[in-house]
Amino acid sequence: MLDTDPGVRAATGGGVLCDLVTVPARQGLEAVDILRLRDGLGPVVLCDGGRLGFLVPPGTAACWDLPGSACAQTPGRPPAAAPQLPRAGTGWLVPPEMAFGVATDASMLRAALGEAARTIAAVDRCL
Repeated sequence: MLDTDPGVRAATGGGVLCDLVTVPARQGLEAVDILRLRDGLGPVVLCDGGRLGFLVPPGTAACWDLPGSACAQTPGRPPAAAPQLPRAGTGWLVPPEMAFGVATDASMLRAALGEAARTIAAVDRCL
């Protein structure tokens, strides 16, 4: 799986540097469904610890403050030094070739994660 400690910047297969937002799997899976419906889903990786990682544009981590999630970056690191993300079928939930873009727009992801959290809370109240 992918190392998601702070200070990691992920490189897609095309060498584009992206920051990585990690969220709990349940919320992340809901957000994946929401973003697929809106044609806004970028690549998503399966991370250790029951989390999903969304590739987002570089610089997102500087202003990311959504509770329950984390966003990692490494400013100034060359693409060759970035860890390799898994190849298709080995840790990708949504591989780059199946995504709508190189990265998920940060504002779309924030909105989808908020909607996912509200959906989960509503379901949990019904149980």
